[in-house]
Amino acid sequence: MIATESTAKTINAVGAIRVSSVKQGLKGDSPEAQKEQIEQFAQNKGFNIKKFFVFMESASKEQQPMQEAIDYCKDPNNQISHFIIKSIDRFTRGGSLPYDLLKNQLEASKVKLIDIYGIIGSNQVNTLEHLGVEYGWSVYSPSKKSEILEAERSKDELRDIMTRMVGAEVRYTRLGYWMRRPPYGYASQKNHTDHGKRTILVPHPNESKFIIEIFRLRSLGQYSDKEIANKINEMGYLGRINPSNTLKHTSLNASKVWRIVRKPIYTGINNEKWTNNQPVKCVFKGLVSIETFNKANKGRRIIRECNGEIIIKDTKAERYSTRQGTRSQDFPYKQFVMCPKCELPLSGSYSRGKSGKRYPAYHCNRQGHYFRVRKEKLEDKVHQLILSLQLSPKHVDKLTHSLESVFKVIEQQHQAKLSSLDARISSVENEIKAIVNKFKILTNQFAIKHLENDLEELEQRLTLLKSKKLELAKQKPFNLGDFATKLKHVFEHLDKSFVQQMSEAKKAKLFSLLFNKLPTYDKLEFRTPKDPIFTDVNPLFSIKNSNLLRLVTPGGIEPPFPG
Repeated sequence: MIATESTAKTINAVGAIRVSSVKQGLKGDSPEAQKEQIEQFAQNKGFNIKKFFVFMESASKEQQPMQEAIDYCKDPNNQISHFIIKSIDRFTRGGSLPYDLLKNQLEASKVKLIDIYGIIGSNQVNTLEHLGVEYGWSVYSPSKKSEILEAERSKDELRDIMTRMVGAEVRYTRLGYWMRRPPYGYASQKNHTDHGKRTILVPHPNESKFIIEIFRLRSLGQYSDKEIANKINEMGYLGRINPSNTLKHTSLNASKVWRIVRKPIYTGINNEKWTNNQPVKCVFKGLVSIETFNKANKGRRIIRECNGEIIIKDTKAERYSTRQGTRSQDFPYKQFVMCPKCELPLSGSYSRGKSGKRYPAYHCNRQGHYFRVRKEKLEDKVHQLILSLQLSPKHVDKLTHSLESVFKVIEQQHQAKLSSLDARISSVENEIKAIVNKFKILTNQFAIKHLENDLEELEQRLTLLKSKKLELAKQKPFNLGDFATKLKHVFEHLDKSFVQQMSEAKKAKLFSLLFNKLPTYDKLEFRTPKDPIFTDVNPLFSIKNSNLLRLVTPGGIEPPFPG
Protein backbone atom coordinates (compact mmCIF):
# COMPACT_ATOMS: atom_id res chain seq x y z
CA MET A 1 0.00 0.00 0.00
CA ILE A 2 2.78 2.45 0.96
CA ALA A 3 4.86 1.55 -2.08
CA THR A 4 1.89 2.13 -4.40
CA GLU A 5 1.26 5.61 -2.95
CA SER A 6 4.94 6.60 -3.20
CA THR A 7 5.11 5.68 -6.86
CA ALA A 8 1.89 7.51 -7.59
CA LYS A 9 3.04 10.72 -5.94
CA THR A 10 5.52 13.14 -7.52
CA ILE A 11 8.86 13.06 -5.71
CA ASN A 12 9.99 16.67 -5.50
CA ALA A 13 13.65 17.53 -5.08
CA VAL A 14 15.96 20.52 -5.21
CA GLY A 15 19.34 20.62 -6.93
CA ALA A 16 22.21 22.52 -5.29
CA ILE A 17 25.14 23.73 -7.39
CA ARG A 18 28.25 25.39 -5.99
CA VAL A 19 31.57 26.61 -7.33
CA SER A 20 34.23 28.25 -5.13
CA SER A 21 34.60 31.36 -7.31
CA VAL A 22 33.29 33.02 -10.43
CA LYS A 23 36.55 32.06 -12.18
CA GLN A 24 36.05 28.39 -11.35
CA GLY A 25 32.44 28.69 -12.50
CA LEU A 26 33.54 29.93 -15.89
CA LYS A 27 36.60 27.76 -16.47
CA GLY A 28 36.41 24.77 -14.11
CA ASP A 29 33.52 22.85 -12.60
CA SER A 30 30.90 25.10 -14.19
CA PRO A 31 27.28 25.39 -12.99
CA GLU A 32 26.09 24.08 -16.37
CA ALA A 33 28.13 20.87 -15.99
CA GLN A 34 26.86 20.22 -12.46
CA LYS A 35 23.29 20.96 -13.54
CA GLU A 36 23.45 18.44 -16.40
CA GLN A 37 24.77 15.74 -14.05
CA ILE A 38 22.06 16.40 -11.43
CA GLU A 39 19.30 16.49 -14.03
CA GLN A 40 20.42 13.17 -15.52
CA PHE A 41 20.60 11.61 -12.04
CA ALA A 42 17.11 12.89 -11.13
CA GLN A 43 15.67 11.61 -14.39
CA ASN A 44 17.08 8.12 -13.76
CA LYS A 45 15.65 8.12 -10.22
CA GLY A 46 12.27 9.55 -11.22
CA PHE A 47 12.69 12.77 -9.24
CA ASN A 48 11.15 16.10 -10.18
CA ILE A 49 13.62 18.97 -9.76
CA LYS A 50 11.42 21.73 -8.40
CA LYS A 51 14.19 24.31 -8.04
CA PHE A 52 17.93 24.76 -8.60
CA PHE A 53 20.15 26.77 -6.25
CA VAL A 54 23.45 28.13 -7.62
CA PHE A 55 26.16 29.44 -5.29
CA MET A 56 29.40 31.03 -6.54
CA GLU A 57 31.31 31.31 -3.27
CA SER A 58 33.40 29.27 -0.88
CA ALA A 59 31.63 26.64 1.23
CA SER A 60 34.32 26.75 3.95
CA LYS A 61 33.01 29.97 5.50
CA GLU A 62 31.28 30.16 8.85
CA GLN A 63 28.03 31.17 7.14
CA GLN A 64 27.42 28.18 4.86
CA PRO A 65 25.98 29.16 1.45
CA MET A 66 23.81 26.00 1.35
CA GLN A 67 21.73 27.32 4.24
CA GLU A 68 19.47 29.20 1.84
CA ALA A 69 18.59 25.99 -0.04
CA ILE A 70 18.09 24.08 3.24
CA ASP A 71 15.71 26.75 4.51
CA TYR A 72 13.69 26.32 1.31
CA CYS A 73 13.46 22.56 1.90
CA LYS A 74 12.41 23.03 5.53
CA ASP A 75 9.29 24.92 4.44
CA PRO A 76 6.52 22.26 4.30
CA ASN A 77 4.62 24.25 1.67
CA ASN A 78 7.36 23.44 -0.86
CA GLN A 79 6.90 19.67 -0.35
CA ILE A 80 10.56 18.75 -0.90
CA SER A 81 11.67 15.21 -0.05
CA HIS A 82 15.18 15.03 -1.59
CA PHE A 83 18.18 17.33 -1.69
CA ILE A 84 20.52 16.45 -4.58
CA ILE A 85 24.19 17.50 -4.83
CA LYS A 86 27.00 16.40 -7.08
CA SER A 87 29.36 15.45 -4.22
CA ILE A 88 30.00 16.20 -0.57
CA ASP A 89 32.75 18.72 -1.36
CA ARG A 90 30.14 20.69 -3.36
CA PHE A 91 27.89 20.67 -0.26
CA THR A 92 30.54 21.95 2.19
CA ARG A 93 34.31 22.05 2.61
CA GLY A 94 34.15 23.04 6.24
CA GLY A 95 34.70 19.52 7.53
CA SER A 96 32.57 17.04 9.45
CA LEU A 97 30.99 19.50 11.88
CA PRO A 98 29.34 21.84 9.32
CA TYR A 99 28.37 18.80 7.24
CA ASP A 100 26.68 17.15 10.21
CA LEU A 101 24.83 20.34 11.19
CA LEU A 102 23.51 20.92 7.68
CA LYS A 103 22.48 17.31 7.14
CA ASN A 104 20.73 17.13 10.53
CA GLN A 105 18.56 20.07 9.54
CA LEU A 106 17.43 18.17 6.45
CA GLU A 107 16.79 14.96 8.36
CA ALA A 108 14.70 16.84 10.93
CA SER A 109 12.50 18.00 8.05
CA LYS A 110 12.44 14.47 6.58
CA VAL A 111 14.45 15.53 3.53
CA LYS A 112 17.06 13.06 2.26
CA LEU A 113 20.48 14.29 1.18
CA ILE A 114 21.71 12.46 -1.96
CA ASP A 115 24.93 12.77 -3.94
CA ILE A 116 25.21 11.41 -7.47
CA TYR A 117 28.37 9.43 -6.58
CA GLY A 118 26.51 7.32 -4.00
CA ILE A 119 28.69 8.13 -0.97
CA ILE A 120 25.66 9.23 1.06
CA GLY A 121 23.49 6.21 1.81
CA SER A 122 19.71 6.33 2.24
CA ASN A 123 19.36 3.20 4.42
CA GLN A 124 18.62 3.55 8.16
CA VAL A 125 19.37 0.69 10.57
CA ASN A 126 17.72 0.20 13.99
CA THR A 127 19.95 -1.81 16.29
CA LEU A 128 16.90 -2.76 18.45
CA GLU A 129 14.68 -3.73 15.58
CA HIS A 130 14.69 -7.43 16.63
CA LEU A 131 13.06 -6.38 19.89
CA GLY A 132 10.54 -4.10 18.25
CA VAL A 133 11.93 -1.05 20.09
CA GLU A 134 13.32 2.16 18.61
CA TYR A 135 15.22 5.09 20.13
CA GLY A 136 16.90 8.08 18.60
CA TRP A 137 20.32 6.72 19.43
CA SER A 138 19.50 3.21 18.12
CA VAL A 139 18.82 4.41 14.57
CA TYR A 140 21.86 5.25 12.45
CA SER A 141 23.09 5.37 8.88
CA PRO A 142 25.73 2.74 7.96
CA SER A 143 27.30 5.21 5.49
CA LYS A 144 27.74 7.92 8.14
CA LYS A 145 31.40 7.10 8.76
CA SER A 146 32.29 7.22 5.08
CA GLU A 147 30.38 10.52 4.76
CA ILE A 148 32.31 12.04 7.66
CA LEU A 149 35.60 10.83 6.19
CA GLU A 150 34.69 12.36 2.82
CA ALA A 151 33.77 15.67 4.47
CA GLU A 152 37.09 15.74 6.34
CA ARG A 153 38.95 14.78 3.16
CA SER A 154 37.32 17.75 1.39
CA LYS A 155 38.44 20.03 4.21
CA ASP A 156 41.99 18.66 4.05
CA GLU A 157 42.03 19.11 0.30
CA LEU A 158 40.94 22.72 0.71
CA ARG A 159 43.70 23.28 3.28
CA ASP A 160 46.32 21.82 0.94
CA ILE A 161 45.11 23.93 -1.98
CA MET A 162 45.05 27.15 0.07
CA THR A 163 48.46 26.43 1.62
CA ARG A 164 50.09 26.04 -1.78
CA MET A 165 48.31 29.03 -3.31
CA VAL A 166 48.60 31.52 -0.43
CA GLY A 167 52.15 30.40 0.36
CA ALA A 168 53.23 31.19 -3.19
CA GLU A 169 51.39 34.52 -3.11
CA VAL A 170 53.12 35.54 0.14
CA ARG A 171 56.51 34.66 -1.30
CA TYR A 172 55.97 36.67 -4.50
CA THR A 173 54.53 39.60 -2.52
CA ARG A 174 57.76 39.76 -0.51
CA LEU A 175 59.69 39.82 -3.79
CA GLY A 176 57.82 43.00 -4.79
CA TYR A 177 55.00 41.64 -6.95
CA TRP A 178 51.27 42.16 -6.39
CA MET A 179 48.98 39.21 -5.68
CA ARG A 180 45.73 40.81 -4.60
CA ARG A 181 42.98 42.84 -6.20
CA PRO A 182 44.60 46.06 -7.49
CA PRO A 183 43.98 49.15 -5.34
CA TYR A 184 41.96 52.01 -6.78
CA GLY A 185 44.11 53.85 -9.32
CA TYR A 186 45.99 50.73 -10.43
CA ALA A 187 45.35 47.90 -12.87
CA SER A 188 46.93 44.43 -12.85
CA GLN A 189 49.28 43.38 -15.61
CA LYS A 190 51.03 40.04 -16.21
CA ASN A 191 54.71 40.39 -17.10
CA HIS A 192 57.46 37.89 -17.86
CA THR A 193 60.06 38.18 -15.07
CA ASP A 194 62.96 36.22 -13.60
CA HIS A 195 60.36 34.47 -11.43
CA GLY A 196 58.10 33.49 -14.30
CA LYS A 197 54.95 35.26 -15.40
CA ARG A 198 54.05 37.49 -12.46
CA THR A 199 51.55 40.25 -11.72
CA ILE A 200 52.57 43.89 -11.29
CA LEU A 201 50.54 47.08 -10.96
CA VAL A 202 50.33 49.73 -13.67
CA PRO A 203 48.46 53.06 -13.68
CA HIS A 204 44.76 52.58 -14.42
CA PRO A 205 43.84 54.54 -17.58
CA ASN A 206 40.92 56.31 -15.86
CA GLU A 207 41.39 55.99 -12.09
CA SER A 208 45.06 56.96 -11.72
CA LYS A 209 44.47 60.64 -12.51
CA PHE A 210 42.16 60.96 -9.49
CA ILE A 211 44.74 59.48 -7.10
CA ILE A 212 47.50 61.74 -8.45
CA GLU A 213 45.27 64.81 -8.09
CA ILE A 214 44.30 63.87 -4.52
CA PHE A 215 47.97 63.76 -3.50
CA ARG A 216 48.74 66.99 -5.38
CA LEU A 217 45.91 68.96 -3.79
CA ARG A 218 46.64 67.66 -0.30
CA SER A 219 50.36 68.39 -0.61
CA LEU A 220 49.54 72.05 -1.34
CA GLY A 221 48.02 72.38 2.14
CA GLN A 222 45.37 74.82 0.88
CA TYR A 223 42.28 72.60 0.93
CA SER A 224 40.46 70.53 3.51
CA ASP A 225 39.83 66.85 2.80
CA LYS A 226 36.16 67.65 2.19
CA GLU A 227 37.07 70.30 -0.39
CA ILE A 228 39.46 67.88 -2.09
CA ALA A 229 36.74 65.20 -2.21
CA ASN A 230 34.31 67.65 -3.83
CA LYS A 231 36.88 68.69 -6.44
CA ILE A 232 37.70 65.07 -7.33
CA ASN A 233 34.00 64.16 -7.57
CA GLU A 234 33.52 67.08 -9.96
CA MET A 235 36.30 65.61 -12.15
CA GLY A 236 34.10 62.53 -12.64
CA TYR A 237 35.34 60.24 -9.88
CA LEU A 238 33.44 56.95 -9.65
CA GLY A 239 34.44 54.44 -7.01
CA ARG A 240 34.48 50.78 -7.82
CA ILE A 241 31.27 48.82 -7.37
CA ASN A 242 30.76 47.59 -3.84
CA PRO A 243 30.62 43.75 -3.97
CA SER A 244 27.74 43.81 -1.46
CA ASN A 245 25.69 46.08 -3.75
CA THR A 246 26.34 45.68 -7.47
CA LEU A 247 24.11 48.60 -8.40
CA LYS A 248 26.00 51.47 -6.77
CA HIS A 249 29.26 53.29 -7.40
CA THR A 250 30.70 54.98 -4.33
CA SER A 251 31.64 58.67 -4.37
CA LEU A 252 34.65 60.22 -2.67
CA ASN A 253 34.43 61.77 0.79
CA ALA A 254 36.86 63.24 3.32
CA SER A 255 37.33 59.92 5.11
CA LYS A 256 38.31 58.13 1.88
CA VAL A 257 40.74 60.93 0.98
CA TRP A 258 42.49 60.43 4.34
CA ARG A 259 42.69 56.65 3.85
CA ILE A 260 44.05 57.01 0.31
CA VAL A 261 46.91 59.39 1.18
CA ARG A 262 48.09 57.05 3.96
CA LYS A 263 48.68 54.10 1.62
CA PRO A 264 52.39 53.68 0.72
CA ILE A 265 51.45 51.46 -2.24
CA TYR A 266 50.86 54.67 -4.23
CA THR A 267 54.62 55.32 -3.99
CA GLY A 268 55.45 51.77 -5.10
CA ILE A 269 56.05 50.54 -1.54
CA ASN A 270 54.04 47.70 -0.04
CA ASN A 271 53.58 47.01 3.68
CA GLU A 272 50.89 44.56 4.76
CA LYS A 273 50.29 41.31 6.59
CA TRP A 274 52.07 39.25 3.92
CA THR A 275 55.23 41.36 4.33
CA ASN A 276 54.99 41.16 8.16
CA ASN A 277 54.01 44.85 7.99
CA GLN A 278 57.55 45.66 6.84
CA PRO A 279 57.94 48.00 3.82
CA VAL A 280 58.97 46.23 0.62
CA LYS A 281 60.05 48.07 -2.53
CA CYS A 282 57.83 46.85 -5.36
CA VAL A 283 59.13 46.00 -8.83
CA PHE A 284 56.73 48.57 -10.31
CA LYS A 285 56.65 52.36 -10.02
CA GLY A 286 54.17 54.21 -7.86
CA LEU A 287 51.75 56.92 -8.94
CA VAL A 288 53.40 59.65 -6.80
CA SER A 289 56.84 60.36 -5.42
CA ILE A 290 57.84 59.78 -1.80
CA GLU A 291 58.30 63.53 -1.39
CA THR A 292 54.71 64.17 -2.52
CA PHE A 293 53.49 61.40 -0.22
CA ASN A 294 55.21 62.97 2.80
CA LYS A 295 53.84 66.42 1.99
CA ALA A 296 50.32 65.06 1.55
CA ASN A 297 50.48 63.29 4.93
CA LYS A 298 51.65 66.48 6.67
CA GLY A 299 53.96 64.68 9.05
CA ARG A 300 51.44 62.09 10.20
CA ARG A 301 53.13 59.36 8.13
CA ILE A 302 56.64 59.65 6.71
CA ILE A 303 58.53 57.41 4.27
CA ARG A 304 62.32 57.57 4.29
CA GLU A 305 64.99 55.72 2.31
CA CYS A 306 68.31 55.29 4.10
CA ASN A 307 71.14 53.13 2.73
CA GLY A 308 68.72 51.08 0.67
CA GLU A 309 66.42 50.53 3.66
CA ILE A 310 62.86 51.85 3.64
CA ILE A 311 61.37 53.22 6.86
CA ILE A 312 57.70 54.11 7.34
CA LYS A 313 57.12 56.14 10.48
CA ASP A 314 53.79 57.21 11.93
CA THR A 315 54.08 60.36 14.00
CA LYS A 316 51.72 62.66 15.79
CA ALA A 317 51.43 66.04 14.14
CA GLU A 318 53.01 69.00 15.87
CA ARG A 319 50.66 71.33 17.66
CA TYR A 320 51.13 74.05 15.06
CA SER A 321 50.10 71.77 12.18
CA THR A 322 46.58 71.14 13.42
CA ARG A 323 43.71 73.60 13.48
CA GLN A 324 41.59 71.68 15.92
CA GLY A 325 40.72 73.05 19.32
CA THR A 326 37.96 75.12 20.83
CA ARG A 327 39.96 78.37 20.76
CA SER A 328 41.70 78.09 17.36
CA GLN A 329 39.53 80.93 16.02
CA ASP A 330 40.80 83.19 18.82
CA PHE A 331 44.35 83.06 17.42
CA PRO A 332 43.92 83.17 13.60
CA TYR A 333 47.52 84.22 12.86
CA LYS A 334 49.26 81.41 14.74
CA GLN A 335 49.61 79.52 11.46
CA PHE A 336 51.00 82.50 9.54
CA VAL A 337 53.40 84.38 11.82
CA MET A 338 56.65 82.63 12.74
CA CYS A 339 58.65 82.68 15.94
CA PRO A 340 61.68 85.06 15.66
CA LYS A 341 63.87 82.51 17.48
CA CYS A 342 63.20 79.21 15.68
CA GLU A 343 61.11 80.45 12.69
CA LEU A 344 58.37 77.90 13.39
CA PRO A 345 54.67 78.87 13.62
CA LEU A 346 53.62 80.52 16.85
CA SER A 347 51.11 78.94 19.22
CA GLY A 348 48.25 80.78 20.88
CA SER A 349 46.70 80.40 24.33
CA TYR A 350 45.37 82.20 27.36
CA SER A 351 47.22 82.66 30.64
CA ARG A 352 45.47 83.45 33.92
CA GLY A 353 46.72 86.20 36.25
CA LYS A 354 46.51 86.36 40.03
CA SER A 355 43.20 88.17 39.79
CA GLY A 356 41.78 85.40 37.63
CA LYS A 357 41.77 87.50 34.49
CA ARG A 358 42.73 85.70 31.27
CA TYR A 359 45.41 87.21 29.01
CA PRO A 360 45.57 86.05 25.35
CA ALA A 361 48.99 85.83 23.73
CA TYR A 362 50.96 84.23 20.91
CA HIS A 363 54.00 82.30 22.14
CA CYS A 364 56.68 79.70 21.41
CA ASN A 365 58.71 77.54 23.80
CA ARG A 366 60.43 75.09 21.44
CA GLN A 367 64.12 74.22 21.34
CA GLY A 368 64.95 75.70 24.76
CA HIS A 369 63.77 79.29 24.20
CA TYR A 370 60.67 81.21 25.24
CA PHE A 371 58.96 83.96 23.26
CA ARG A 372 55.64 85.62 24.05
CA VAL A 373 53.76 88.60 22.63
CA ARG A 374 50.33 89.96 23.45
CA LYS A 375 47.59 89.01 21.03
CA GLU A 376 46.52 92.64 20.44
CA LYS A 377 50.07 93.78 19.78
CA LEU A 378 50.82 91.12 17.17
CA GLU A 379 47.53 91.53 15.36
CA ASP A 380 47.90 95.35 15.28
CA LYS A 381 51.27 94.94 13.58
CA VAL A 382 49.75 92.48 11.09
CA HIS A 383 46.95 94.92 10.28
CA GLN A 384 49.36 97.84 9.83
CA LEU A 385 51.56 95.79 7.54
CA ILE A 386 48.62 94.90 5.30
CA LEU A 387 47.40 98.52 5.26
CA SER A 388 50.88 99.58 4.10
CA LEU A 389 50.77 97.45 0.95
CA GLN A 390 49.49 98.45 -2.46
CA LEU A 391 49.40 96.95 -5.94
CA SER A 392 52.76 97.61 -7.58
CA PRO A 393 52.16 99.62 -10.81
CA LYS A 394 54.99 97.90 -12.64
CA HIS A 395 53.34 94.52 -12.08
CA VAL A 396 49.85 95.41 -13.35
CA ASP A 397 50.67 94.15 -16.84
CA LYS A 398 52.09 90.95 -15.39
CA LEU A 399 48.88 90.48 -13.42
CA THR A 400 46.78 90.92 -16.56
CA HIS A 401 48.98 88.49 -18.48
CA SER A 402 48.74 85.96 -15.65
CA LEU A 403 44.96 86.27 -15.66
CA GLU A 404 44.90 85.60 -19.40
CA SER A 405 46.97 82.46 -18.85
CA VAL A 406 44.64 81.35 -16.07
CA PHE A 407 41.63 82.03 -18.31
CA LYS A 408 43.10 79.81 -21.03
CA VAL A 409 43.71 77.02 -18.53
CA ILE A 410 40.12 77.30 -17.25
CA GLU A 411 38.79 77.14 -20.80
CA GLN A 412 40.95 74.11 -21.56
CA GLN A 413 39.80 72.40 -18.37
CA HIS A 414 36.16 73.10 -19.27
CA GLN A 415 36.59 71.61 -22.74
CA ALA A 416 38.54 68.68 -21.30
CA LYS A 417 35.69 67.93 -18.88
CA LEU A 418 33.17 67.96 -21.74
CA SER A 419 35.41 65.69 -23.83
CA SER A 420 35.90 63.35 -20.87
CA LEU A 421 32.13 63.14 -20.33
CA ASP A 422 31.58 62.40 -24.04
CA ALA A 423 34.16 59.61 -23.92
CA ARG A 424 32.62 58.11 -20.77
CA ILE A 425 29.10 58.30 -22.24
CA SER A 426 30.31 56.56 -25.39
CA SER A 427 32.07 53.87 -23.34
CA VAL A 428 28.95 53.17 -21.25
CA GLU A 429 26.78 53.00 -24.37
CA ASN A 430 29.17 50.44 -25.88
CA GLU A 431 29.04 48.37 -22.67
CA ILE A 432 25.23 48.42 -22.80
CA LYS A 433 25.26 47.24 -26.43
CA ALA A 434 27.69 44.43 -25.56
CA ILE A 435 25.45 43.22 -22.70
CA VAL A 436 22.34 43.35 -24.89
CA ASN A 437 24.13 41.16 -27.46
CA LYS A 438 25.06 38.64 -24.74
CA PHE A 439 21.39 38.20 -23.82
CA LYS A 440 20.82 36.67 -27.26
CA ILE A 441 23.20 33.76 -26.67
CA LEU A 442 22.94 33.08 -22.92
CA THR A 443 20.61 30.44 -21.47
CA ASN A 444 21.89 30.14 -17.88
CA GLN A 445 19.49 32.01 -15.56
CA PHE A 446 22.22 32.79 -13.03
CA ALA A 447 24.36 34.55 -15.65
CA ILE A 448 21.31 36.35 -17.09
CA LYS A 449 20.42 37.67 -13.63
CA HIS A 450 23.90 39.12 -13.17
CA LEU A 451 23.81 40.71 -16.62
CA GLU A 452 20.45 42.29 -15.83
CA ASN A 453 21.94 43.86 -12.69
CA ASP A 454 24.93 45.12 -14.71
CA LEU A 455 22.62 46.54 -17.37
CA GLU A 456 20.51 48.40 -14.83
CA GLU A 457 23.63 49.85 -13.19
CA LEU A 458 25.00 50.99 -16.57
CA GLU A 459 21.71 52.66 -17.49
CA GLN A 460 21.74 54.56 -14.19
CA ARG A 461 25.34 55.61 -14.82
CA LEU A 462 24.49 56.75 -18.38
CA THR A 463 21.62 58.90 -17.10
CA LEU A 464 23.89 60.49 -14.49
CA LEU A 465 26.63 61.22 -17.05
CA LYS A 466 24.19 62.83 -19.48
CA SER A 467 22.77 65.05 -16.75
CA LYS A 468 26.31 66.10 -15.73
CA LYS A 469 27.14 66.97 -19.32
CA LEU A 470 23.96 69.01 -19.70
CA GLU A 471 24.70 70.88 -16.47
CA LEU A 472 28.30 71.55 -17.51
CA ALA A 473 27.25 72.77 -20.96
CA LYS A 474 24.81 75.29 -19.39
CA GLN A 475 27.54 76.95 -17.33
CA LYS A 476 28.16 80.54 -18.39
CA PRO A 477 31.50 81.24 -20.05
CA PHE A 478 34.15 82.82 -17.83
CA ASN A 479 34.28 86.61 -18.41
CA LEU A 480 37.93 87.55 -18.22
CA GLY A 481 37.33 91.29 -18.48
CA ASP A 482 34.90 91.50 -15.55
CA PHE A 483 37.02 89.25 -13.36
CA ALA A 484 40.23 91.17 -14.10
CA THR A 485 38.52 94.47 -13.27
CA LYS A 486 37.19 93.17 -9.96
CA LEU A 487 40.51 91.59 -9.02
CA LYS A 488 42.47 94.75 -9.77
CA HIS A 489 39.97 96.75 -7.74
CA VAL A 490 40.46 94.42 -4.77
CA PHE A 491 44.26 94.68 -5.02
CA GLU A 492 44.22 98.46 -5.50
CA HIS A 493 42.02 98.83 -2.42
CA LEU A 494 43.60 96.07 -0.40
CA ASP A 495 43.36 98.03 2.85
CA LYS A 496 39.58 98.51 2.48
CA SER A 497 39.07 94.86 1.49
CA PHE A 498 40.96 93.78 4.57
CA VAL A 499 39.16 96.11 6.99
CA GLN A 500 35.72 95.25 5.60
CA GLN A 501 36.32 91.53 6.06
CA MET A 502 34.57 90.52 9.28
CA SER A 503 36.11 87.05 9.69
CA GLU A 504 39.50 87.06 11.38
CA ALA A 505 40.22 83.60 9.94
CA LYS A 506 39.69 84.90 6.39
CA LYS A 507 41.85 87.92 7.16
CA ALA A 508 44.60 85.56 8.25
CA LYS A 509 44.34 83.58 4.99
CA LEU A 510 44.50 86.82 2.99
CA PHE A 511 47.56 87.82 5.00
CA SER A 512 49.33 84.54 4.17
CA LEU A 513 48.80 85.06 0.42
CA LEU A 514 50.70 88.34 0.42
CA PHE A 515 54.11 86.77 1.00
CA ASN A 516 56.51 84.43 -0.72
CA LYS A 517 57.68 83.37 2.74
CA LEU A 518 55.67 83.79 5.94
CA PRO A 519 57.19 86.47 8.21
CA THR A 520 58.57 86.15 11.71
CA TYR A 521 57.22 88.53 14.33
CA ASP A 522 60.30 90.81 14.32
CA LYS A 523 59.99 91.26 10.53
CA LEU A 524 56.54 92.79 10.72
CA GLU A 525 58.17 96.21 11.24
CA PHE A 526 59.86 98.33 8.54
CA ARG A 527 62.82 100.73 8.86
CA THR A 528 61.87 102.90 5.87
CA PRO A 529 59.67 102.47 2.83
CA LYS A 530 62.78 101.98 0.69
CA ASP A 531 64.58 99.58 2.99
CA PRO A 532 62.13 97.14 4.56
CA ILE A 533 63.46 94.62 7.05
CA PHE A 534 61.19 91.98 5.60
CA THR A 535 61.94 91.43 1.90
CA ASP A 536 59.72 88.43 1.24
CA VAL A 537 56.60 90.41 0.33
CA ASN A 538 55.14 89.15 -2.94
CA PRO A 539 56.60 91.35 -5.72
CA LEU A 540 53.05 92.00 -6.92
CA PHE A 541 52.83 94.52 -4.03
CA SER A 542 54.90 97.48 -2.96
CA ILE A 543 55.13 99.66 0.19
CA LYS A 544 53.04 102.82 0.25
CA ASN A 545 55.02 106.09 0.56
CA SER A 546 53.77 107.11 3.98
CA ASN A 547 55.56 108.80 6.86
CA LEU A 548 53.72 106.44 9.17
CA LEU A 549 56.07 103.69 8.07
CA ARG A 550 59.24 105.40 9.28
CA LEU A 551 59.19 103.27 12.38
CA VAL A 552 62.59 103.94 13.91
CA THR A 553 61.24 104.63 17.41
CA PRO A 554 62.55 104.10 20.96
CA GLY A 555 61.96 100.67 22.44
CA GLY A 556 58.52 100.20 23.90
CA ILE A 557 56.97 103.15 21.99
CA GLU A 558 54.44 102.13 19.34
CA PRO A 559 53.81 104.43 16.32
CA PRO A 560 50.24 105.61 15.67
CA PHE A 561 48.01 103.37 13.54
CA PRO A 562 45.76 104.61 10.73
CA GLY A 563 42.11 104.93 11.75
